[in-house]
This record gives sequence, C-alpha cells and structure tokens, in this order.
Amino acid sequence: MEFFHTPNHKHSFQHNKKRLTQEQVNLLERSFTSNNKLEPERKLLLAKQLGIPPRQVAIWYQNKRARWKTRSLELDYNAIQAKLETALAEKRRLEKDVERLGEELKKAHDLVLVLNQTQELPAHPVICSMFNSSSAEEGVGSSSLQQHEDQVSDHEVKQLEELYACLIGMQ
Repeated sequence: MEFFHTPNHKHSFQHNKKRLTQEQVNLLERSFTSNNKLEPERKLLLAKQLGIPPRQVAIWYQNKRARWKTRSLELDYNAIQAKLETALAEKRRLEKDVERLGEELKKAHDLVLVLNQTQELPAHPVICSMFNSSSAEEGVGSSSLQQHEDQVSDHEVKQLEELYACLIGMQ
C-alpha cells in the first residue's frame, strides 16, 4: 500500500503517459463521431493504429463522452431557456392584452350605463347581465336591441348595435 503513496511511483506514472499528437486526436475524433461507444475490438484496433495502450484509448473515449454530454446538456438548457423567454414574453403580452380589453370592457359598460340613463330607458337586460355577472352565456339575440327602436333615434340605435356586436364578439 505504501508503494502507491511514494513519490517515485507517481513520478514514473507521469512519464509513462504520453500526450496525443494532433493526428492521433483527429483519428480519435473521427472514430468518436462515427460511434461514441467503444467496443473492445475497436479499442484494440485504434490502439494499434495510434501506437498507444488500449487503456489510453478507453480513457480518451470516456473523457470525450463526458465533454460531449456536458455540451449536449448546455445546448438543451439554452434551447429550453430560449423557449422559456419566448413563453414569458408571450405571457407578458397576453397580460397587457387582458388589461387593455378589461379597460375597453369597462368603457363599454360605462357607455351603456350613460346611454341607458340619458335615454331614460329601462336598462337593457342582456347587455347589463354581461357586465353584472361573471357568465355572459345568457340567450342573446340580434333583435333584442330593436325592442326600443321606436323610442331611440337611428344614430343611437346604430351606436347600441355596434356596442352590442363588439360585446358579443368578445365572448
């Protein structure tokens, strides 16, 4: 056991390990590209072609797979991060749209109230129900605004019909 802790053993191990030449690395890279798993026969063949021990080929492959996996995870993370940023931007855009539409709905509600008060007509039950309940799924017909047509000017009817069409389109 003390043999492994002696400086001589460590020193001799470093001398036995040879750095690969660029040509050797290129051959290993090409081999890795074709198949990142190293079969025993292939390991022996590469070791013989490169003039290095089979163990060094195996270690190179192991290290290369680790670097390849890390790089793959980084790319996956970046792709997911980009999708998240896109989704968050879309969420912010939709929140602004919801806020804008809420403001438009409030303006339409205020307009209906003003029109109903200035005309001294009973509040229109269909339009009012759209504002006063969370569910706008009551029966709505296009002829419902025509009930008071004889009491309201053509211009005012047109305004109410446009408002009504707008509100129905929001369902």
